[in-house]
Amino acid sequence: MNKQVLISIYLLLFVLLPAGAQNCEAVHDDCIQVAHRYKVAVCDWMILKRQKIGSFQLVHELKGDGVELDMGSLGKREMFDNKLREPHFQQLFRETARKFQLEVPSVAMSGFYGQSFLERTNYKELVRDCLEAMKVMDAKVAFLPLGGIKAGWEGEPELRAEVVKRLKEVGDMAASEGLVIGIETQLDAKGDVKLLKEVDSSGIKIYFKFQNALENGRDLCKEIKILGKKRICQIHCTDTDGVTLPFNKRLDMNKVKKTLDKIGWSGWLVVERSRDKDDVHNVRKNYGTNIEYLKEVFQK
Repeated sequence: MNKQVLISIYLLLFVLLPAGAQNCEAVHDDCIQVAHRYKVAVCDWMILKRQKIGSFQLVHELKGDGVELDMGSLGKREMFDNKLREPHFQQLFRETARKFQLEVPSVAMSGFYGQSFLERTNYKELVRDCLEAMKVMDAKVAFLPLGGIKAGWEGEPELRAEVVKRLKEVGDMAASEGLVIGIETQLDAKGDVKLLKEVDSSGIKIYFKFQNALENGRDLCKEIKILGKKRICQIHCTDTDGVTLPFNKRLDMNKVKKTLDKIGWSGWLVVERSRDKDDVHNVRKNYGTNIEYLKEVFQK
């Protein structure tokens, strides 16, 4: 097949592909590479490789497209246990990601699952540390769970006002550098929309998590529609542990894809949980199965 024919095919594909998939196509003499509208990544801390170089090789072997790196544990430390402040590790992580042809779509502050974002006086410094790590790895999204905050904060005016104030501050920090902080809350979609309006920062969006909607008996696809394309920056595309994704009866992934297609969303689907409860420590089985299934549904 000559080059002129390849170029003609490429142009036809460009016209037919969804807009979100037209960013990275490239024509070569012997092949055409087409970017997927949806890409699949894995949380490094969930595959027992938190801020470890080995996460890239493992995700490559499991046929993922990227790795969501964590900032490292927090606990009682003043700062994250973060290797990405050190030039040696910065170079090593970048080179290893390139070697295995993997992207880092996001950097997570998973320490805030257990630590309260409201009780840390140095919250700006912690977020700044994350933003700097994102720039090292060319990631555009930070993951900030609000699970460590006292339950019921959303109904207590003083606590809510402080959450809004802090999110506005760190959101504006991120926006000033072209970055986004994706927050995970326990609110329903309408509650998230209300919170985003109060925060009023282009640097704060929703990092949507299927598990939260499903565990609280909400209609997952309805929640997606309420949030809409522009409010969801990234998705943790898994449920609680129990079974792997192909065997999850309460999660209709094909319906989810149709919903995301309909609202025009495109981006990263990140595997966090959905492990087989009877074989929870079998990383290769659980995450290999989930990645394969997501690619079958979203990258046909």
